[in-house]
Amino acid sequence: MIRFLLILLLFHGTLQPASGEKLGMLIRGGSIIDGTGRPAYVADIGINFDGRIVLVGNGDSAERMVTVDADGLTVAPGFIDVHTHAENIRNQPGATNFLRMGVTTLVLGNCGSSKTDVAGFFKDLEKTEISPNVATLIGHNTVRLRAMKGSFMRPPTTKELANMAEIVEQAMKDGAVGLSTGLIYLPGTFSKTGEIVDLAKAAAKHDGIYVSHMRSEGKSILNAINELLTISRDAGLPAHVSHIKASGRQNWKRSTEILAALDTARKEGLSITQDQYTYTASSTGISSIIPQKYRAGSRDDFKKRLADPKVKREMIDAIKNNLKSRNEPDYSYAVIASWRRDKSLNGLRLPAAAKKRYGDGSLDKQIELVFEIHASGGASGVYHKMIEDDLQNFMANPHTMFASDSSVRTYKSGVPHPRGYGNAARVISRYVRELKTINLEEAIRRMTSLPAKVFQLKDRGTIR
Repeated sequence: MIRFLLILLLFHGTLQPASGEKLGMLIRGGSIIDGTGRPAYVADIGINFDGRIVLVGNGDSAERMVTVDADGLTVAPGFIDVHTHAENIRNQPGATNFLRMGVTTLVLGNCGSSKTDVAGFFKDLEKTEISPNVATLIGHNTVRLRAMKGSFMRPPTTKELANMAEIVEQAMKDGAVGLSTGLIYLPGTFSKTGEIVDLAKAAAKHDGIYVSHMRSEGKSILNAINELLTISRDAGLPAHVSHIKASGRQNWKRSTEILAALDTARKEGLSITQDQYTYTASSTGISSIIPQKYRAGSRDDFKKRLADPKVKREMIDAIKNNLKSRNEPDYSYAVIASWRRDKSLNGLRLPAAAKKRYGDGSLDKQIELVFEIHASGGASGVYHKMIEDDLQNFMANPHTMFASDSSVRTYKSGVPHPRGYGNAARVISRYVRELKTINLEEAIRRMTSLPAKVFQLKDRGTIR
């Protein structure tokens, strides 16, 4: 069994060491995995009164206030989760679902959704005294909505694009680490590659990274990867694939092909990385089952479409054709995680939920339930669309990080995806200890020094 030591240091007041050698804390005799990938070694770690490591070695002669016995424990850097949706941390500053699995740094602003006033957001967080460290990306969807208002089923005007670039550049000046896109979500789905290149160039001016939930994670994934590579190449910045996967029955066993495309780009000189969550189920809104063009606009706009028999028939046909193209008979792979209107359906797959709601679990009633959910404001869902072979293949690639794709969770609220509580722990318990897909030192590197380097998080990710 691997037991970890996780220490959160909070020094308040004006304590000062009496001499250069005096330490606030000495961690004695732990097995250190320093985050670089090198083999574990036993040593002491000295931490000064500012919470910084000043000694790695023999601490016998060091004067200190506190000694922690780490014999039998593995001491590692705090884990970095590069793909979270933890903007709700202001309401739950403890972020205990992350801290309990060793995650001490969160990257927010993923999938194109972020705060636009980055400076103001950071000031608010400082006042809140949150527990983990926080970085953020600036989200393309949020920027596009701000610049184009409700009219976004089109390219931006020259003036709107300039405004978007200004917002991105200001966010980078205020501390954002890069630009994110969510190209299956509104309004990003209507954007063209050139628009994203222009905004990525604004991020590149400040050494930012481009992070994308790409246009496809299934049938058209190679086209989506080519778009990401084009943006990286044309804008001149590193690119990162969010939650890499081969999604849908017809795409199973394509992980080798997908990784080959990314590895070829790396050999050509592009800086490309990816992250994954360690489960074969994804999570997004139940509304994503409805094609984007029918979800554009307000909730009232959607209700008007539902009230029009011709348009409603078009929506039903489009959904059924989408299922048919993926060789899926119905939505048995989709689970309602949290729907406020009818909490009794939380945790049920769509056929069972439709049966409970309407007394009929047929595909038509499943679609009817999806329409009702979207019209009422939406619900979160879990989608069982991947296989273990692909997950482990992605994991074996040295450029893959591990990220939860989770918000800060409220314990016992809804039936959420377990990655929000167990993603980092599962890397170690299942894929290091049980299956030996990767070794412990490599797993720690992927959660510490690799993300710190790629996302340019200074003085993070290694014990030194």
